[in-house]
Amino acid sequence: MTNVLVYVQHKNGVTPKVTFEMATQARKLADTLGGKAYALVVGAGSSKLAETLKTYPLDAVHVNDDADVDKFLLDPVVDYLEAAAKAIGPALLLVANTLTGKDVAGRLVGRLNAGICADATDFKIEGGKVVAVMPKFGGAAITNCELRPGDYGIVTIRPNAFAAQAGGAGASVQAIEKPAGKSYGVVVEKDVEEGTGELALEEAPVVVAGGRGLGGPGPFDTLLKPLASALGGAVGASRAAADAGWVPYSLQIGQTGKTVSPSLYVAVGISGAIQHKVGMRSSGTIVAINKDGQSPIAEFSDLLVVGDAFAIVPELTKLVQAAKS
Repeated sequence: MTNVLVYVQHKNGVTPKVTFEMATQARKLADTLGGKAYALVVGAGSSKLAETLKTYPLDAVHVNDDADVDKFLLDPVVDYLEAAAKAIGPALLLVANTLTGKDVAGRLVGRLNAGICADATDFKIEGGKVVAVMPKFGGAAITNCELRPGDYGIVTIRPNAFAAQAGGAGASVQAIEKPAGKSYGVVVEKDVEEGTGELALEEAPVVVAGGRGLGGPGPFDTLLKPLASALGGAVGASRAAADAGWVPYSLQIGQTGKTVSPSLYVAVGISGAIQHKVGMRSSGTIVAINKDGQSPIAEFSDLLVVGDAFAIVPELTKLVQAAKS
């Protein structure tokens, strides 16, 4: 396999940022393998999204605004991906490690007789062979999975594992024809979205995270949430805070939690152990507020503020709010 094909998951032209992370990584992989980087975006809103994808380092974006993609369950997407893969030739397919992405990837395994690696956070290319690096057992083990020899391989990508970077010569946008002779039996009659009303941690441009140094659950609401709200971000936590029951595990960031990649990461009362670092190391700017100037987080933060978080954070929040007004 030499080419790389990215599946663009979206809803009416709105896609999670893992799409742009995969587009950036596709370029690097294709250059190493000696091939080209492609993306496939189908369904309502695809043409609009393709214009955004053009600004990323892809060679071509295959697009079709086919309404059947949204009307029927998954099968049209799988048909398009199969057709695109066979049109470009031997390829590595990158799919987001989301609920939908995993389902699509599993179906493609049979269609393309391909090997698959799941939840990858890195790659190694060894002698033209693709090796995916994947944490397993909650990060307790790191595995290197070599895709078997063949025309196609599939890797699902963990969101926020790679940096997204626009740039390139400008991809061409090419219409892809709908696969002929297909019929679908499962119709999507209603699409229901359930949400908390808060910004998703993985998608937040700013993350304010708290750790053991906060001393209990209260400061996450009274101290961190106002700052996160002022910055237009979301609240996260270290494993120590989640293990203590101060916050739900859905807020945990780190090797055994979520991986985030915001433009700004503010760590409050977090020591910065390696298990936490791997979950936020790709953040743009890292600011740490900690009373211990010798804590491990001092080694990799861009700015370390040594002092009492209970005095510093409220003043910082006031300054941000004043600047916004």
